[in-house]
Amino acid sequence: MGKVVLVTGVARQLGGRLVRRIQRDPEVDRVIGVDVVRPGHGLGGADFVQADIRQPAIAKVLAEYGVDTVVHMDVTGTPLSSGGGRTAVKETNVIGTMQLLGACQKSPTVKRLVVKSSTSVYGSAPRDPAVFTETTPPKSLPSGGFAKDAVEVEGYVRGFARRRPDVAVCVLRFANILGPSADSPLAEYFSLPVLPTVLGYDPRLQFVHEDDVIDVLRIASGEARRGTLNSGTFNVAGEGVLLLSQCSRRLGRPTVPVLLPAVRWVGTALRSVGVTDFSPEQIRLLTHGRVVSTIEMRGTLGYEPKYTTAETFADFARSRGPGLLPPDSLARAVDRVAGLPFAPFAGGTQAGAHAGAEAHPGSHARSHAGTTTPSNAE
Repeated sequence: MGKVVLVTGVARQLGGRLVRRIQRDPEVDRVIGVDVVRPGHGLGGADFVQADIRQPAIAKVLAEYGVDTVVHMDVTGTPLSSGGGRTAVKETNVIGTMQLLGACQKSPTVKRLVVKSSTSVYGSAPRDPAVFTETTPPKSLPSGGFAKDAVEVEGYVRGFARRRPDVAVCVLRFANILGPSADSPLAEYFSLPVLPTVLGYDPRLQFVHEDDVIDVLRIASGEARRGTLNSGTFNVAGEGVLLLSQCSRRLGRPTVPVLLPAVRWVGTALRSVGVTDFSPEQIRLLTHGRVVSTIEMRGTLGYEPKYTTAETFADFARSRGPGLLPPDSLARAVDRVAGLPFAPFAGGTQAGAHAGAEAHPGSHARSHAGTTTPSNAE
């Protein structure tokens, strides 16, 4: 008999795509999709169970179907279109994970657990290392929002792994997920006609394509092959980095640099009118940036992303249509200005330090296993 896989969060596009994809794996016999609302997209031949993972009834679903593999996709920073707001999101992330893990702990059939997490668990702080590895402690733990939810979720998962050592547990820390159907606060930010930025800062950003997200989740939920180990904690991101200024130019969207207190005020205003969830944690990311090492993903998990960070962003940019400024003309103008003898990077600022790190191959940021090689070609 083949595997029986349960996937949570299938009402979202990524969850639905994963369900349709893993049904094609020959070792999978049955797939059960679970969410609090019925998805607006098809799930192929999968069984759909309308259930709230915040309720103990999820244990009955595991028992009824004899589930042996659980893929927990319902850890997210955005509410469903049906509403609920931040409170419902936090309850699903934290309470829902606790209930799901409790059900898995009691289930004798569950043998593998895969959890979708985020590199936001590292936070974003001015004294952060150039590159985070899976074992690097954050300089400043996230104090709120989705990042704090992810930290709590991972804590509960570690506790579960200690109580059920017979279950293979894999935690995937995804960088910012982008793609044509990306639905995240950062995707909403990049869709603004004008991008508010923090004056004096040009953070390094990493992205992972939604197609790679599906592929690595499928690999992590499968059986280990050729000596690889499908358990542990892994950073998942595309090769290279982009500066925020490069992102804005490739989108053709102008930026408005403002002082940090004013950015916080702008974020509050945007949230209040429902334009985008410009949260404090996102403001810190757009101030200090974040870059992670993917050595373990490639070496231990055995996955090589199909898209680099630059290619991921390019695919996302195409899906958003033209901005206010033509990217090609803007890039040529920037190159001309950068070539002038009186236009070096501003010394002593965070923006200058980050840009300088991208420009010089010998810098600390460039020395970490190729994970931070920038794409400077505009």
